[in-house]
Amino acid sequence: MAVRRFHTDQPANFVLSPENLAWAERTIAKYPPGKQASAVIPLLWRAQEQHGGWLPEPAVRVVAKMLGMAEIRVYEIATFYTLFQLAPVGRKAHVQVCGTTPCMLRGAEDIKDVCRRRIHPEPHHLSTDGNFSWEEVECLGCCANAPMVQISRDTYEDLDPALFEKVLDGFAEGRPLTPGSQIGRRASCPAGGPTTLEAAAKSQVS
Repeated sequence: MAVRRFHTDQPANFVLSPENLAWAERTIAKYPPGKQASAVIPLLWRAQEQHGGWLPEPAVRVVAKMLGMAEIRVYEIATFYTLFQLAPVGRKAHVQVCGTTPCMLRGAEDIKDVCRRRIHPEPHHLSTDGNFSWEEVECLGCCANAPMVQISRDTYEDLDPALFEKVLDGFAEGRPLTPGSQIGRRASCPAGGPTTLEAAAKSQVS
């Protein structure tokens, strides 16, 4: 596994917003006494969202203090889990391209080519305008609707290069497209529509 370190350019401090602080206190209260450390991942995630999609080192110290944890324990979590971005990401979108087998077989490499052309030739770099960044990740759990990408909390599925270009255009213009299948598929139904038990249903009608 690659070594992951915090970005060299760090803010002087980090303070949770009043709204996020109240949310963090409610989240911590869900756990029984002595088990508050179980809230570490959601608190780090909320801190990352507040800080423009990447997690600064001062935020790790804030979370450690709130949970009564040794800072090194929270550092270990932040640097182990790849859902935490340790360097600045695109202001408008950080694109996570699934590169696992189903997506790769159905065109993930073409999606990465679009990222290389429109964002940066290499992952984990900002676009020239600072609005976009990208990376390849492991399975994001939408195998039936491959290929797909995840941007923030949302997934965009059933992509091809042209559809993915439209997804990027939407973020660039400040009007993101509706998440989910980009070909109108509902959930993970077959691309041609549901067919299960169709013959049985017809026989009942007749």
